[in-house]
Amino acid sequence: MPQRQLKLGAFMRPVSLHTGAWRYPGAWPDANFNFPHLREMIRKLEAGKFDAFFMADHLAVLNMPINALKRSHTVTSFEPFTLLSALAGATERIGLIATGSTTFDAPYHVARRFASLDHISGGRAGWNIVTTSNPDAALNFGLEEHMEHAERYKRAREFFDVVTGLWDSFADDAFPRDVAQGLYFDPAKMHVLDHKGEYLKVRGPLNIARPVQGWPVIVQAGASDDGRQLAAETAEAVFTGGGSLPDAQKLYADIKGRMEKAGRDPEHCKILPGAMVFVGDSVEEAKEKRARLDSLVHYDSGIASLSIALGTDASGFDPDGQLPPIPESNASKTSRQRLVDVAARDKLTVRQLAQRVGAFSGLAFVGPPKLIADQMEEWLMSRGCDGFNIMFPYLPEGLNDVVDRVVPELQRRGIFRKEYEGKTLRENLGLPRPKNRFVEC
Repeated sequence: MPQRQLKLGAFMRPVSLHTGAWRYPGAWPDANFNFPHLREMIRKLEAGKFDAFFMADHLAVLNMPINALKRSHTVTSFEPFTLLSALAGATERIGLIATGSTTFDAPYHVARRFASLDHISGGRAGWNIVTTSNPDAALNFGLEEHMEHAERYKRAREFFDVVTGLWDSFADDAFPRDVAQGLYFDPAKMHVLDHKGEYLKVRGPLNIARPVQGWPVIVQAGASDDGRQLAAETAEAVFTGGGSLPDAQKLYADIKGRMEKAGRDPEHCKILPGAMVFVGDSVEEAKEKRARLDSLVHYDSGIASLSIALGTDASGFDPDGQLPPIPESNASKTSRQRLVDVAARDKLTVRQLAQRVGAFSGLAFVGPPKLIADQMEEWLMSRGCDGFNIMFPYLPEGLNDVVDRVVPELQRRGIFRKEYEGKTLRENLGLPRPKNRFVEC
């Protein structure tokens, strides 16, 4: 049986989730909004044979107090499709994954954008399906109240059916472009969706040929019960939050088990926890780098990040007291509960918890390349993951450390590729190309 292989994505919007990243010595302060820098970084990642360059998205700026906002490197960011389309022309093999909201966008727009990106890139697009839990985003789309959590997921499931149905509007051979007969496309190879559902009404067909990959790769990031079920039914890659290895193994087994019950092959979905990587010549040096970076997080930033994660305004909490009871909200339920549990377990004050959240509170690998490779291999072989969505602490040094020092160690062990398997994201991830469910190809 072939040895299991890691799949590696790069979380690149924002370029670092660490709020102090832009202040680190030697870092590019404008890395999040500088196209030449981003182009250089994606080329470096492609040289390191990363599977994909992943762009998250946010649809609101005024989602934190101005004292925190003025310290944030995320206040100005490129629109994902515009940037990825430009980066497609600067690369050849690395996947290009963007977030597309099912809450505040129209399925026809989403289907058209991803189909276009897939054609422009030669089959390297991926759609990260999100339900957008940020209530401030609702105010930018004419809504006073945010859609309730369960309703968002019901709409997302229908949204997925519509988008994939639109991608199947044309057979792969629907466009003969017969110059002699003057026949550009064959109407018998076209399907009109004519969807009328609980949340959506879309006629179709899509005004673009079927994507190179059939469908762009479907990615999902929710870890709530609703999110896991959506992933089991639809996702081909799942970005999960970092936690302990035993918790990751339970999540891995749960999603794969749900896939089997849904009639899907568990190997056709890759579970990729987010992991921040700090590389040093020793554990002590890597820890010193992390401590130095954490020291650059201002309390204004930390308490704002904590408020967003908890789904409630934490600015009035006693900074040196314990975390009070947190009411239910429409924020991400999994992230909120993880923080509540961490605060209780480690007996953290609000100030300490805010510092940790503003810095980075998720899974981190800290040490020399060999130790980091040991840990990644353990996660892979013990079925805690199929790979990782790597987050870099600061740019460009943090990214270069992973590509130049960690990747060669993974390759030496035979658990990460030395060359891409194919030209499309599906081929590199080992995913099948979906058949057109409406039109014979």
